[in-house]
Amino acid sequence: MFKDVTTEKINAVMQDAWTAFHVYRKASLKQRADFMRAIVFELEECGDLLIQTAMKETNLPEARLRNERTRTIYQLESYALACEKGDWLEARIDTAIPGKNPPKPDIRKMLVPMGPVVVFGSSNFPFAYSTAGGDTASAFAAGCPVIVKAHPAHPQTSAIVAEAILHAADKCNLPKGIFAHVNGVSFEVGKALVMHPYTRAVGFTGSYAGGKQLFDWANQRKEPIPVFAEMGSVNPVFLLPEKLRSAAADIATMYAGSVTLGVGQFCTNPGLIIGIESEALQTFIHDLGKAIQSIAPGTMLHQGIADAFVTKREEALMQPDVHLVAESAIAPSEKQGQPTIATVDGKTFIKNPVLHKEVFGPYSMVVRCADMKEMIEVAKHLEGQLTATLMATNNDVSNNDELVEAVKNICGRFILNGVPTGVEVCLSMHHGGPFPATTDARFTSVGADAIKRFARPVAFQNWPDELLPDELKNGNPLGIWRTVNSELSK
Repeated sequence: MFKDVTTEKINAVMQDAWTAFHVYRKASLKQRADFMRAIVFELEECGDLLIQTAMKETNLPEARLRNERTRTIYQLESYALACEKGDWLEARIDTAIPGKNPPKPDIRKMLVPMGPVVVFGSSNFPFAYSTAGGDTASAFAAGCPVIVKAHPAHPQTSAIVAEAILHAADKCNLPKGIFAHVNGVSFEVGKALVMHPYTRAVGFTGSYAGGKQLFDWANQRKEPIPVFAEMGSVNPVFLLPEKLRSAAADIATMYAGSVTLGVGQFCTNPGLIIGIESEALQTFIHDLGKAIQSIAPGTMLHQGIADAFVTKREEALMQPDVHLVAESAIAPSEKQGQPTIATVDGKTFIKNPVLHKEVFGPYSMVVRCADMKEMIEVAKHLEGQLTATLMATNNDVSNNDELVEAVKNICGRFILNGVPTGVEVCLSMHHGGPFPATTDARFTSVGADAIKRFARPVAFQNWPDELLPDELKNGNPLGIWRTVNSELSK
């Protein structure tokens, strides 16, 4: 039903997007915000059809999808509000000092839209990280047209959402090309979109292999472009001694739920739990295994993800000195992921890069370190992560500064005494991290700061006030916060 888009169609879509860009980039902040609010209205008008379609295509339960649609709507509304407020523009004004030797010119800087953005939808979040998700909302707020390549795992869901966006664009009298929706299973479709000369940036949520390929294509262009790819994470959890002694059973219960939440199909499920050999750690492993045995397997998003889980799980369990602790007592059916806990010693983990890889699904490994020195070595050998967590008392944190610094060095979000699952949509959230978690650790894909990914700075020097953008004029007609001669001001 959904055929791969042709090269000719891609060229036409990108030409329309490029033409639309030169109109939409001049749209006021309020016009952009109104467009995003119009998308919200259209998504709400889709009603249960959208939910039922997504249930059929993704195997996700109704309650989860309703919550995700609510989150998606909140993202659009919150990014619309942030767009209007204009803080993200980072407006900077340094007025002239003619009497200085040499004379200081008048210089004013702000972020401006980059151009058409290609967004690759994710499989595990058919709403919040897909067609009308955070990347699309961020790009619209920044003043950029969007071309979405639907994820082949839920094309009908994506098509319904795309139609809602097009209806909103039409009602807001926005130009043809402000949004486009294409399908494609072939790698060639993705390559053509990334390599097209009118593409100015890429947003992606998915696997390391997929994100790295897009990044490589983008850097092979005559004019390289940024790729903001979120590519997964094992989200290590460090169990510090004092905390573990006082709460091993409670932590085990908490983490059994986090490991298996959403059948382990979140980019923030904890895939590694690191502790120091002790009676408390053995209690934790025992209790975690017992809890995992009681959790039933769940149906995964699609056959490809289920097959990959089985393959990667078996590969991890077959590694030398890796031992199965527990798995669900209920045998999995087709397309189901079996909750699993394994364990390995710290020295083996450090030496075996296979054990560092994400097993996407309800799987986690407990790494048993000989002492704190080895725990620090494990932290230093870990790759970049979206999140890292310390289960620790205040004393644990204060007495282990080297570990704290080592863990902070590898993650984008540093959690104390909680679980990494659950990503709040707010300005202070950072959903990103050092490579290979993402391709650019400086940016977030969640929260209004995500808008900055699709904008670039331009400095205006010695421009008369009447010719400046409204954002930089002396009278501040938009009433936004700006830094004027090093002072934050309206």
